[in-house]
Amino acid sequence: MYILNFIRGFCMALADSVPGVSGGTIAFILGFYDDFVNALHSLISNNKSGRIKAFKFLAKIGIGWITGFILSVLFITNIFEKNIYEINSLFLGFIISSIPLIVKSERKTLIDNQKNIIFLIIGITVVGAMTYFNPVTNSGNSFSIKYDNLNLLFIAYIFVSGMIAISAMVLPGISGSTILLIFGLYAPILNAVKQVLKLNFDYLAGILIFGCGVLIGILVTVRIVRYLLRNFRAQTIYCIIGLMIGSIYSVIMGPTSLEIPKPPMCIKTFSIIFFVIGCTLVPVLEKLKDVLKNKEI
Repeated sequence: MYILNFIRGFCMALADSVPGVSGGTIAFILGFYDDFVNALHSLISNNKSGRIKAFKFLAKIGIGWITGFILSVLFITNIFEKNIYEINSLFLGFIISSIPLIVKSERKTLIDNQKNIIFLIIGITVVGAMTYFNPVTNSGNSFSIKYDNLNLLFIAYIFVSGMIAISAMVLPGISGSTILLIFGLYAPILNAVKQVLKLNFDYLAGILIFGCGVLIGILVTVRIVRYLLRNFRAQTIYCIIGLMIGSIYSVIMGPTSLEIPKPPMCIKTFSIIFFVIGCTLVPVLEKLKDVLKNKEI
């Protein structure tokens, strides 16, 4: 089971490191989402034996996640700005192909609770508004989380972004990277992580602030997410789908958040080849779920 959980964590990291599909979506597609959320909940519970079991489970996934994330950061930051339109076309493929899978897996819940479709509209509206009104999209400015640029307001902004991003990662819907893209921190965070990996510690303070936001976000949101999925599943799933649909707009506007801003994606800059690749990869991961279930590792 170690290799299986390593693969799970690795796939989650690949998703979490790019705007589009969340690690939660990958966990959902690969069939271990409930185990993942319950393990996170047990890790912060008062049950000692439950904490130990959860830690062992999450540690195996965590090793795969760290490996995948480091490789993603080192690779993506080298091609992100140069090939932004191709990458965002790939992201759109991820998102659009994931929505039918979630609808299919939650079909009965959605059909039996169609009156809750208002939550889908809420999800679309929230992401659309966050993208439209975020400071990077409208000003054309880009952030850098280098130590010299940190002030009290910016520190709070990075901290809160970390909290929201990790909550998005837990949900099988919009990715934490998409949240960072919306807030204009995606490229700066990836660049800062890459600089720290190269032992440039000018960016370490910003990463630590973001990391603290992530930790607090886990403590605050995992119980809420678990509670909502258990008690208001239909509303939550509708909202998740709405968030994913709304994230299409944020990916289209993604180039405006680069260090050197570029125009939003349009028909001319859209890459049909990378879009098709993105649409293909998500169903492949769903098939991988069945392979992993039937194979002893």
